[in-house]
Amino acid sequence: MMKESWGFGLLMKSLFILVLGVLCVSGFDPADNFLIDCGSSKDTDVGNRVFMADKSASKFLSTSQDILADTPSNSITKAADSPLYQTARIFTQQSSYKFPISQTGRHWIRLYFYPFVYQDYDMSTAMFSVSTQKNVLLGNFSPKNVSVKEFSVNVTSKDLVVTFSPSSYSFAYINALEIVSVPDVLITDDASTISPVGEFSGMYAQALETVARVNMGGSLVSFENDTLWRTWVTDQSFLMQPSSATSVNKIGSVKYPKDGATPDFAPQTVYGTCSKMNVADTGNDPRANFNVTWTFNVDIGFQYFIRLHFCDIVSVAANQLLFNIYVNSWNVAPDFDPGQKSQGILATAYYNDYVTPPANSNRLNVSVGPSPRSAYPDAFLNGLELLKLNNSQGSLSQVASIPINPSSKAKKNIGVIVGVIVGIIVVLVMVGVLFCMHRRRKQEKLAQSKIWIPLSINDTSHTMGSKYSNGTTISAASNMSYRVPFAALLEATSNFDESLVIGIGGFGKVYRGVLYDGTKVAVKRGNPKSQQGIAEFRTEIEMLSQFRHRHLVSLMGYCDEKNEMILVYEYMENGTLKSHLYGSDLPSMSWKQRLEICIGSARGLHYLHTGYAKAVIHRDVKSANILLDESFMAKVADFGLSKTGPELDQTHVSTAVKGSFGYLDPEYFRRQQLTEKSDVYSFGVVLFEVLCARPVIDPSLPREMVNLAEWAMKWQKKGQLEQIIDPNLVGKIRPDSLRKFGETAEKCLADFGVDRPSMGDVLWNLEYALQLQEAVIQDDPEENSTILIGELSPQVGDFSQVDAGASGAHIGTPNLDDLSGVSMSRVFSQLVKSEGR
Repeated sequence: MMKESWGFGLLMKSLFILVLGVLCVSGFDPADNFLIDCGSSKDTDVGNRVFMADKSASKFLSTSQDILADTPSNSITKAADSPLYQTARIFTQQSSYKFPISQTGRHWIRLYFYPFVYQDYDMSTAMFSVSTQKNVLLGNFSPKNVSVKEFSVNVTSKDLVVTFSPSSYSFAYINALEIVSVPDVLITDDASTISPVGEFSGMYAQALETVARVNMGGSLVSFENDTLWRTWVTDQSFLMQPSSATSVNKIGSVKYPKDGATPDFAPQTVYGTCSKMNVADTGNDPRANFNVTWTFNVDIGFQYFIRLHFCDIVSVAANQLLFNIYVNSWNVAPDFDPGQKSQGILATAYYNDYVTPPANSNRLNVSVGPSPRSAYPDAFLNGLELLKLNNSQGSLSQVASIPINPSSKAKKNIGVIVGVIVGIIVVLVMVGVLFCMHRRRKQEKLAQSKIWIPLSINDTSHTMGSKYSNGTTISAASNMSYRVPFAALLEATSNFDESLVIGIGGFGKVYRGVLYDGTKVAVKRGNPKSQQGIAEFRTEIEMLSQFRHRHLVSLMGYCDEKNEMILVYEYMENGTLKSHLYGSDLPSMSWKQRLEICIGSARGLHYLHTGYAKAVIHRDVKSANILLDESFMAKVADFGLSKTGPELDQTHVSTAVKGSFGYLDPEYFRRQQLTEKSDVYSFGVVLFEVLCARPVIDPSLPREMVNLAEWAMKWQKKGQLEQIIDPNLVGKIRPDSLRKFGETAEKCLADFGVDRPSMGDVLWNLEYALQLQEAVIQDDPEENSTILIGELSPQVGDFSQVDAGASGAHIGTPNLDDLSGVSMSRVFSQLVKSEGR
């Protein structure tokens, strides 16, 4: 009897899940639903949907050409056994589908490709672009195997036009096409930004390309089992270390809340499975610390939308599990409580949305790992969606616009004749126009050097465009920053050509440029969507217009025309220090080069702290903000977050915490009290970064190695720092030089600011480390290397006693000497002589 009852209960449970799945699948009825089996002579059933025959869809086409391709069914590979891949429509000229839209809003565009050979057309050689009225979806695309490209665009007009444009002397093709409405609630207008932390708005206007849609810990979910006909793949191929994860399956226990996630966001088969930490391999050790990491291929320069799906089918009780969520090196959700959004109800479905900064690498990592505050070590993820956002030109490809195929077979002789006649007329008109433009440009160039206007003249402020500042004015006491005409910057950067981008930061893109007189410049153009804006723009101008120092990047001008915020700097040929340490193919630098770069950076920071009436605190010291010129001389850059130091009767400045994760002074973070010692802490992190040549935060590494500062300090305190140095430096650093360098970094990373050295002391010790490396000091290296940072001769600690004109050099002062002119070798010789050695 018990067996029969148990079997009946199991049967009812299975039926319940099956019925619920059917209801979920049939829950959404799209207002627009165009499904086309291109090249097919008849309608095609795929699951519970019908793709119309090509002839029925020809009414949507702009061209009358009729190249319909098919292939014998026995030549279709197993991977392409869908009937949609057995036929195709070929385009030899630019052609468009125009679909009437009954309900504006977000729509899916799904493009199906499978290359096969039809007559003279080998589809594996096809190259083409696909676009809508507003967006480039694919540029110079050439499908090599079975693929479905899925896009989501916001349609605001009565028609959606999808255009196929063959590249030069090639053709385009498509096997099947979908245009389907998307529920309005699926993607809202905002999401959380990762760096800087904040809110991203304007998602409605974005075109999106699906990069990955993953069912963690579960099996493949085909489009028939998804309410919006999406496919969810398994996560095994994305796991960086498959052995680090194990699967959990509790599909029947999933609950959807009244407000929030629905089956349209992800089906039960996604929320009901997950990949979690494989703590069984550690014997359920409560101290187990490692991350589960998934890695994805992305395109450099684009932002990405990440949706993480959670459903706590792991915990035995609510609110006991806490874990961290990482995207690349950013901890986007420290001490994340999976029960917080679900109000303590286990197995409740919900999701978190994030937007990344523009990618500077071809890899994007998502990791989950335990929090030390958790009742037990574990972390999980149920599902993930990764979508690319269009760039500033509305393109999802590096191709910004669509070219027309010059070899189009539809060109007629009459078109050539008319084109020649029109061309002659246009040429004659253009000759006259160009002659006038040439004369005008020549006059502008002659006068250009005279139209740079000071930022502030006689206390008159220039008002920024209301788009950014709503009337906020910028003024500075200095007259050494100049307004550069926007037209001059357009010319210098070839209309801000994307190929000239040399960096992307929180403020915007940085372009390489050449002014009309041949001067190379770096042009930083503010992005209206950036979290940084008028305040950082103003700070950068005000700070750099007051200082001139050979180890600070010079501001050459600014532009605030046409609602623009643009800063113009001297061009630094060798880029950032960070790029020479890791993440690129640049050759490794020698230990002497690295020491000299650290010394130059320290000189620049020391000048900021001591070279003016009030100290200036940089607040964002990191390897990415240390630039190198053609001779690898270091210059500190990016003063958008800088702050003037405390008054004489104060010890700190109280301000909101800003900076870069991994470099932040923990005391500043805890107390929100900023001092020059906050820069010293960040510089200490840079010193270890220079020595170890690895990121300051790397969640893909074992737990104890994730934070570079913590990891390096452990080895430094053991006296075994040589165990973790850059392999390229092994055997090339004198032990006494390494010891002095390690002691300097250790002092910089003291927990409390009062225990840290000044930048002047740091500079002295780095010079000392260089002297030890070059074996200039012939005394006992063991004795010399143990001199503590605080035990310095007063004349060395106060550089104003060495050279009265070395600090305090300002714009407008005839003598621009600075601390970089102080000969540290001379200081050492004085120190050695004073000690009688």
